[in-house]
Amino acid sequence: MFTSVLMIEKALTSADVEFVTTLHGDEPVSFHVLLQPRGEQADRLLRAIDDVALGELDEAVREGETPEGEEAKTMGQRALEVSLQALRASGDEAEGRLIEDHPLDALKDLVEEVGADEVIVLTDPHYVEEFFHRDWASRARHKVGVPVLKLFSHSKA
Repeated sequence: MFTSVLMIEKALTSADVEFVTTLHGDEPVSFHVLLQPRGEQADRLLRAIDDVALGELDEAVREGETPEGEEAKTMGQRALEVSLQALRASGDEAEGRLIEDHPLDALKDLVEEVGADEVIVLTDPHYVEEFFHRDWASRARHKVGVPVLKLFSHSKA
C-alpha cells in the first residue's frame, strides 16, 4: 500500500478526489490528510494580492469576510470530514487532522510517524508565495525527505 500525506486548505471537490486517488493507478493508497484552517491576517493579505493578480477584484474585497478563530476551526473540521469521507468513498484509506501552528513541522512529524512515501500539496494557486518559494510545497521539499508533489485544486476557495 502506498502512503501519501495530503496537505489541503479547504474541502476536496469530487474532481480533486478523483485527481489524487488516480495518481497511482490501481495501487491502494492510505491518505493522511492535514488541513490548516484559513483566517490569519497575513494569509488574508496574500490571498487578496493573488486575487488582484488574477483580476478577481471582487474576491480580493471579500477576503475580509474570511472567518477567524473558532469559526475558522469549526469550518476547517467540517472541510476535513467531507474530504475524508470522499477519499474513503473512492475505496482508499483516509484519516486526518487539523493543524493550527507550524504546518511544516506538523507535516514533517506526520511523514516520519506514518512512513509516508510522498507528500501531495493540493491548494489554490498562491502566486506571491510561489514566486518567492514560500508556499508549502517549496518549503516542504527541503524539510520532509520524501518526494513532494504540488497540485492545484480544481475550484477556487
